[in-house]
Amino acid sequence: MLTLNSFGIMKILVCISKTPDTTAKIAFTQNNTKFATDGVQWIINPYDEWYALVRAIELKEKDPSTVIHLITVGAADAEPIIRKALALGGDEAIRVNADSHDSFYIASQIAAIAKDGNYDLIFTGKETIDYNGSSIGGMVAELLDLPYISLATKFDLGGTTATVVREIEGGEETDSVSLPVVVSCQKGVAEQRIPNMKGIMSARTKPLKVVEPAAVEPLTNVVSFELPPAKAGVKLVPADNPEELIRLLHEEAKAF
Repeated sequence: MLTLNSFGIMKILVCISKTPDTTAKIAFTQNNTKFATDGVQWIINPYDEWYALVRAIELKEKDPSTVIHLITVGAADAEPIIRKALALGGDEAIRVNADSHDSFYIASQIAAIAKDGNYDLIFTGKETIDYNGSSIGGMVAELLDLPYISLATKFDLGGTTATVVREIEGGEETDSVSLPVVVSCQKGVAEQRIPNMKGIMSARTKPLKVVEPAAVEPLTNVVSFELPPAKAGVKLVPADNPEELIRLLHEEAKAF
């Protein structure tokens, strides 16, 4: 189990992931078992960058002794997005040299690093925009035997106690929890930033450590991908023919 840093230094681990840009054209290859990467622009997963990482940076701005480590599980082609995260404000980064889409495997790699890191806070985005699994944060917390708060829209820290506002069905809930804790972040917890020139230049020399993965067996594998069906064309119904509109709604749209 993690414990608070004995030197009084706040240590934050931010989990980041490489995802396709939202404007990327999605296609599959190898009999629909692999994502076609040709021509795809890769970005930091927005929930990880705009909310989890930026909130960590804001905490560091209030307490400059805070240390922010970044972690991603991915191959060498993830390093450009790691450097961008360092340019935003991370102090150093860890890349676990593995390429997997199994949530348990990824969470296990993060937990293995976190066990040795003595982190007070672990931030994740609420989900990745390509797989929308929303599972990593909860799995990491379980593997580390730590409390977990999901869907945070506000995060405040007073000493070793965090106050977290999170979305629930029909409203909001305010939770109080003692550190260490794992929190998944979403819109509202911080405001998007872009790297400045000083950050971009300093990111080139910040430590990026590559470690080999822990021996963990994935629990799932991708069998195939499938694109959604093409959208049907718009059908225009004359205003003086309500019977046809009713027929289309009933027989084709299955509205009733």
